[in-house]
Amino acid sequence: MSQEHIALFMFASMMLMLFTGQRVFGAIGAIAAIAALALWGTGGQDIPFSAAMKLMKWYPLLTLPMFIFMGYVLSESRLADDLYRMFHVWFGNISGGLAIGTIGLMVLISAMNGLSVAGMAIGATIALPELLKRGYDKKMVTGVIQAGSSLGILVPPSVVLVLYAMIARQPVGQLWLAGILPGLMMAALFILYIWLRCRVNPALGPVADDLDGVSRAEKIRLLGAGVLPLLIFASMMVPFVNGWTSLVESSAIGALAALAASIVKRRMTWQIFHICTKQTLAISCMFMWIILAALGFGAVFDGLGAVRSIDALFTEQLGLNPWVILILMQLSFIVMGTFLDDTAMLVIVAPLYVPLVGELGFDLIWYGVLYTITTQIAYMTPPFGYNLFLMKAMAPPEIGLRDIYTSIVPFVGLMILSLAIIMMFPQIALWLPEYVYGK
Repeated sequence: MSQEHIALFMFASMMLMLFTGQRVFGAIGAIAAIAALALWGTGGQDIPFSAAMKLMKWYPLLTLPMFIFMGYVLSESRLADDLYRMFHVWFGNISGGLAIGTIGLMVLISAMNGLSVAGMAIGATIALPELLKRGYDKKMVTGVIQAGSSLGILVPPSVVLVLYAMIARQPVGQLWLAGILPGLMMAALFILYIWLRCRVNPALGPVADDLDGVSRAEKIRLLGAGVLPLLIFASMMVPFVNGWTSLVESSAIGALAALAASIVKRRMTWQIFHICTKQTLAISCMFMWIILAALGFGAVFDGLGAVRSIDALFTEQLGLNPWVILILMQLSFIVMGTFLDDTAMLVIVAPLYVPLVGELGFDLIWYGVLYTITTQIAYMTPPFGYNLFLMKAMAPPEIGLRDIYTSIVPFVGLMILSLAIIMMFPQIALWLPEYVYGK
C-alpha cells in the first residue's frame, strides 16, 4: 500500500471513529497509535511518548489554565452584571443601543475569558431577558448574543488560538495580538449593522424608557464598575505588550487580578472558588489530551510525507493557484463546521492543512486568524453549531429553533465579509504582532 493510501485510510478511519460518537482525543489518538505501531513496529511507540514530552515542555501552555480560571472567576462571581447595567444606562437612549451595548459586553467578556461558551452563558442569562423585556425583536437579540459570544475565540486570550499555536508550532503571543484588530473590526461591523437596522426599523430595538430616573452619580458609579474588567485586562496585557513580563507571567497576573477583584467586590465564596477550580481543571485536561492526540497524529502524517504528496497533487498535477487552494480549505472548514466542533475540525485537518499552508507560502500566524474566523462561522451554522444549541437550551419558550436559525443569517454574512477582508488585506492581522515583536 502506498503512503498516500495509508494517509487516506488513516483519515477515513478517524472520521468513522468520530461519527461513532467517540471523544475527539480518543478517536484521533487511537488511530495515530495503531498506525504508528502498524507502520514502524515497536519503534512507533516513541511517537506518543515524544508528543507527551513535547507537550509537557511547552511552557506557554501554562497560560491555558490561568485564563480559563480567570474567565470562570469573572463569570461565576457575576461581575458581568455590573457591565451590562453600565451599557444599559449609557447606550439605552438610542435605537438599538442595548443591543449595541450587548456586543460591547461580549467583547469585554471575550477579553477576559477566551471561551465562546462563557460569553454565551452570560449573554443568555443577563442580556437576553433584559432585551426581551424592553421590547427588542426576538430574532434580533438571539442573533446579537450568538454573534457576540463567538468573539471569545478570536479576541485574546483565545483558548482556540492556544490550541492552534501548539499544533502549528507558532508563538501564542503573536497569534493573540493578530486576533485583536480582526476581532474589533468584526465587532464594529456587528454594531454598524445593528445601528443601521434599528434606524431603518426602530421597532426592532426601541429606546429604553426607564432611564429618566437614573442620576448622573449613578451613571458615574456604573461607569466605574464597568471599568473594573478593563483594568483586569490592562493589568495583564500592558506589561506583556511592553515586554515587561512573559506571556505566562501576564496570564498569572490576570488570574490573580480577577480573583482579587471578586474578593474586593465580596462576590467570591468557597463554593464559587470550588466551581472555578474544578471547571478549570476539567477543561485544561480536555485540551491537553486533544493536543497530545493531535501531535501524535501529525507526527505519523509527517512521517508518511502525506503533506508533500497533497501539495504536489494540487499545485503540480491539478495546477491550482495557491489562493484557490486556500479558499477551498476555508470552504471545507465551513462544511465541516455543520457537523463538527472547532477542536475536532482543527485536530482532524491540522496535520494536513497547516503544513500545506506553509508549503504554499502563506503566513501561519495570518492563517490562524482565518481558521478562527471560520470556526466562528461554524459555531453559528446548522445543524451542529454549538451556539445554536446553547441558545436553544437557554432561551425562553417563545423563541423557537426556527427563530434561532434565521437570526444568525446576517451575522454569518458579516463574518464571511470579515474573512474576505482579512484575506485581501493580511496586514489587518499581521501589523500588531509585527509592531510589538519588531520593537
